[in-house]
Amino acid sequence: MAYPIKPHGVDASGMAPNPVLIAVLLALASPLSINIAMAGDDSPIEAAPVEVQATSLGEDSDEPVKPAATLNGRELSLKRESTMGELLKSIPGISASGFGPAASRPVVRGLDGERTRIMQNGVGVLDASALSPDHAVALDPIVIEQIDVVRGPAALRYGGNAVGGAINAIDHRIPQDQLDGMLGRGEVRYGGADTQRNAAAVLDAGNGLLAIHADAYGREANDLSIPGYAKIPSLRLATDQKGKLQNSDSHGSGGALGASVTLDNGYAGISYSTFDNNYGSPAESAVRIQQNSDRWDFASEFKDLGNIINRVKLRSAYTDYQHQEIEGGVLGTTFKNNGLESSLELGHANIGRMSGMVGYQNQNSTFEALGDEAFVPKSKTLSNTLYIYEELPVDLLRASDLKLSAGARVEKTSQDSQGGGKFGAALSRDFRPQSYSFGATYSLTPNWSLNSNLSHSERAPSYSELYANGPHVATGQFEIGDNTLDKERSNGIDTQLRWKASKDSFSIGAFYNRFSNYITLANTGRLVDENGNLGGTLQESQITSAPAIFKGLEGEAKFRVYEQIGALDLKLRGDYIRATNRDTGDPLPRIAPMHLGAGLDYQFNRFGAMLDVLHGFKQDRTAVNETSTDGYTQVNATATYLIPAQFHLEAFAKATNLLDQTIREHSSVLKDIAPLGGRSVLIGLRGEF
Repeated sequence: MAYPIKPHGVDASGMAPNPVLIAVLLALASPLSINIAMAGDDSPIEAAPVEVQATSLGEDSDEPVKPAATLNGRELSLKRESTMGELLKSIPGISASGFGPAASRPVVRGLDGERTRIMQNGVGVLDASALSPDHAVALDPIVIEQIDVVRGPAALRYGGNAVGGAINAIDHRIPQDQLDGMLGRGEVRYGGADTQRNAAAVLDAGNGLLAIHADAYGREANDLSIPGYAKIPSLRLATDQKGKLQNSDSHGSGGALGASVTLDNGYAGISYSTFDNNYGSPAESAVRIQQNSDRWDFASEFKDLGNIINRVKLRSAYTDYQHQEIEGGVLGTTFKNNGLESSLELGHANIGRMSGMVGYQNQNSTFEALGDEAFVPKSKTLSNTLYIYEELPVDLLRASDLKLSAGARVEKTSQDSQGGGKFGAALSRDFRPQSYSFGATYSLTPNWSLNSNLSHSERAPSYSELYANGPHVATGQFEIGDNTLDKERSNGIDTQLRWKASKDSFSIGAFYNRFSNYITLANTGRLVDENGNLGGTLQESQITSAPAIFKGLEGEAKFRVYEQIGALDLKLRGDYIRATNRDTGDPLPRIAPMHLGAGLDYQFNRFGAMLDVLHGFKQDRTAVNETSTDGYTQVNATATYLIPAQFHLEAFAKATNLLDQTIREHSSVLKDIAPLGGRSVLIGLRGEF
């Protein structure tokens, strides 16, 4: 089992809490006499890169298909942020919804909310984050060991709502590998624009048959320090003060216990985890959000089973989620989401040269909102799904130089509203989404490959899109759903050209996604109060559908430019997204501008240094009633040092926004009142045995 601070490790580590526990874990290294090889003085310490890889079956991954992008190892460890959105936005094509420093979901190719599926170990994170941008994802990045971003045909196995993509956070709280002995790791960090204080620790132990896992973490952060004023000039008040984003502090904690039986050809195990998070809303100075999620997971996978079914994977998670919005110390609205989600996959033996799998998924969940600002009724979602994914290598000029892939998914989904009061009578809607995809990867030469995918996706409307009717103060809207909505349909194509030679690589891709009825929230132009009557301050917004087009470019490259004394890599990346309402020709809201970035990564013996420069262009292609955002240049730097010791111990320092620029992310609902943090430095220490 590899951990993130090893010189050449590529598996990320899950992290978890308490400085005392970390000290205990590190102290255990000596009496246990665990010998871990250190990097030699003459060998550079290489960080694991963010890799863009072709989708393929049978790879050594937590998932049966290779993701479009994987973030793990030291790269993940050094990029850790407080939210999933901020962590992943360095990957081309991904931006962040950014509702302050404590709540941010990833936005994939301009698609967010219900169109980007976030999972934990292959099972959905059952929370309320897709309902509103002020609701944080109920998953702390500090415990994640690996993140897979999946697009193309493989995304179909995760659901029709993975139109933008599927993001799978892997924490290995259920051990999968045989372990004879004990392993531990820990981390502490301090600083940053929000003066965060984080600690995490994890312990794994086993006797070759039974493996156990324990982790815990804790984090605290102050109000975010910002350059200048929080609000743009047109919204600024004479009483506003510079330098701080008010009510943006946070604190959280959590942990997990897990155990599994590990055999030569598979494992079966169970885990319990808890997540607690408390943070302020920068949009409302007196509002705090208290989140709690308790989750039970079961997972099992066995391989090499026979000549017909050669692999079986079962995953299931029961989640009890609660989220309370507290204003001035008084409980306002409570959101609850609880339910069970399960998946069963059967990998079949090769049929000729064709390999693949069939699967079944089930979700049974109940969402409930209680209080004055409850804008959705109690609703039940029931979904049953069958899917299939197959790959076939074909010999053209060379052996297996063409690989064909295909996927299909058929769902039956019901959205039942309990109704009552302003929500009217109880109502049930049934949908049968069907999605298909076809792909091909052609190896032009041993170094060059071309990949292309065609897809048809259908998504059932969510309960909020169907039944919402009430004030949503966090976004300044009075939302009105449409219970007559049909399935959302889209057809897409994406193509990537890739090159790889030794330590150099290059990838550029384009995508085009055409929606026949893109479901969106449209401003009616009326100002209403919290009861929906004219004369208030809330923008009345109606859920509606319209034809739309999303298209864009993504690219990244890595080149080894020097390796005499140490090793120096040049990294390049960029993305561009354009989204348009086909009826009106108007741009869609909150679409990130073009980004271009370059970085240098130098490694020599125990030292490492990284410099990253990202330019975000001005976004003035805006939707109706949407303000533009200025361009910016963000400069970040990181330094690391691997401390000689019996166990691995690495110190690091991260400097962010060195130019101290005011950066407003166009994909954020709060871009006009909540910029990113100013110039700051964070220091940390990681250890393992």
